[in-house]
Amino acid sequence: MNVIERVIAYKKRYPKTIAWRLKGHAKVVEKHLNPGEEVLYAFAGQKNDKFYDIWTTCVVALTNKRIIIAQKRVIFGYFFTSITPDLYNDLKVVTGLIWGKICIDTVKEVVVFSNIDKNSLNDIETNITEYMMKEKKEYGKNDEGV
Repeated sequence: MNVIERVIAYKKRYPKTIAWRLKGHAKVVEKHLNPGEEVLYAFAGQKNDKFYDIWTTCVVALTNKRIIIAQKRVIFGYFFTSITPDLYNDLKVVTGLIWGKICIDTVKEVVVFSNIDKNSLNDIETNITEYMMKEKKEYGKNDEGV
């Protein structure tokens, strides 16, 4: 299953999530996948901290190596962010009346995704946390051998 299929499946399960131009964002993710890297989970949301800002849609993909955040710009270019397990610190879930937020704390910054269907927050949190906990253990084993 490719990135756009995963994002569309997510949107069908959680239709209250506000997200636009998913195909363009998904193409940015696919462009930056490394050899041997596969997408395990993907979702969409707004990459900001404000419920009223609905113009910064992005696609977030959890791969077997990292978290990828991709935003295709309207005219030309795109924004791409990669969070590897060694940079991941914490994840925070904030729920509201209709939407919720996912806050990923990294070593350098806090990345916030808003206007996400609040029914999907548990699914997103479980996928990211389980993967990152598993990968953090692997990073720890690799560091001991040095």
